[in-house]
Amino acid sequence: MRIGELAAQAGTSKDTIRFYEKIGLVSGQRLANGYRDFPAETVAWLHYVRTAQTLGFSLAEIARTGDALREAPDTAEALSALFEEKIHVVDARMAELTALRAELAERVGTGCPLRPARQPG
Repeated sequence: MRIGELAAQAGTSKDTIRFYEKIGLVSGQRLANGYRDFPAETVAWLHYVRTAQTLGFSLAEIARTGDALREAPDTAEALSALFEEKIHVVDARMAELTALRAELAERVGTGCPLRPARQPG
């Protein structure tokens, strides 16, 4: 299938598909006329990529685990470890953001918010 048809069926742009091809998320075959030709299963893969991004996975994470996940059955067991790992990343980021929020709240009303926080005393 040509890139325009793939883009329409996957609900994305041709530029996005070209970018994904550049970083190795999808691959198409070049025809003699120079057009890209993608296998039909690329549509499902692009839907998977979009869902993974919605769940907070970066393109690098998707690319790193993509081959294994394409082969994995759609079962809870096949994806649970990946989701557990992502939950730990999210928890760590939430802790960082909570600390950042506390630091910002402490600096409200201090005049210059870029000076070191006042030490109690």
